[in-house]
Amino acid sequence: MTVLVTGAAGFIGFHLASTLLDRGERVVGVDNFIHFYEPALKRARAAELQTRDGFVFHELDVADAAGLEALLERYPEIDRVLHMAGQPGVRHSIEKPWEFQRSNIDGQLAMVEAVRKRPGFKHLVFASSSSVYGDSKDVPFALDNPADRPRSLYAASKRAAEHIAAAYSHLYGTPITALRFFTVYGPWGRPDMASFLFIDAVLRGNKLFLFNGGALKRDFTYIDDIVAGVLAALDRPPAPDSEGLRYAVYNLGNHRTVDVRDFVKVIEKACGRKALIEEAPMQPGDVHVTYADISASTRDLGYVPRTPIEQGIPLTVAWYKRHYGLN
Repeated sequence: MTVLVTGAAGFIGFHLASTLLDRGERVVGVDNFIHFYEPALKRARAAELQTRDGFVFHELDVADAAGLEALLERYPEIDRVLHMAGQPGVRHSIEKPWEFQRSNIDGQLAMVEAVRKRPGFKHLVFASSSSVYGDSKDVPFALDNPADRPRSLYAASKRAAEHIAAAYSHLYGTPITALRFFTVYGPWGRPDMASFLFIDAVLRGNKLFLFNGGALKRDFTYIDDIVAGVLAALDRPPAPDSEGLRYAVYNLGNHRTVDVRDFVKVIEKACGRKALIEEAPMQPGDVHVTYADISASTRDLGYVPRTPIEQGIPLTVAWYKRHYGLN
């Protein structure tokens, strides 16, 4: 059968589509190339996928409910969905709140409404975020930690997407899994993320801004580990719980927290250059720490992250140099 991957030209969606193709799946990819960051990088990812047998691509906004339903009708063989499309960015959500409602809430509603009508549909897996935990002081972040104090509209929109999914699973029995990602990095990464920004600054000799003076901790998770966790979830639709609900939530992180200043040191070593550091204040909507409790993911999905930053960062730097033609 066939997997629909939304946000296929995005960072995580691109890697998921590539790995699905590697294992012999047919993939339908969609993306609307929203201009949150340089469209050229998204176009390059999409072009890379379009060289692969078994992949077809459609430019589509998943919040276009009629367009999404028409696409699914065109491909009746689609029986699973990896819904990675959405508007990312904690700080950007403060400036462009309506974009986040459309992408992350309207898009989620369009998706669950579309798949619940499909006979024989097997599983919807969608991207949530560690941001739903807010600035929690209870670490590591466990699934039973409160997620009712969002620090940004981005976090609120992802939590809303989880509630929408749970409601639809309850109403229609749709098997749905939410995955809370923790600070994903790696080749083809998003230019707004710390790993990309830091590598870019160090290699080009530009200032590297450390918010809150770098006194932040993050659970940096390499893309290959995330892909392994997502596909493990895809292959294991949730069984009915005690109330008959076929809905599950998991954390996907590295299960270790790294001081951002130490993260910069690893980047400096991989780049062979020192960073020009400038300290900056804490940003609105940001949090002090992210740290995943992955015990449920390990128990149910066999998820075991294997890539420390000392391995993942050099791989990311090597890709960056190749892609942008830097020595």
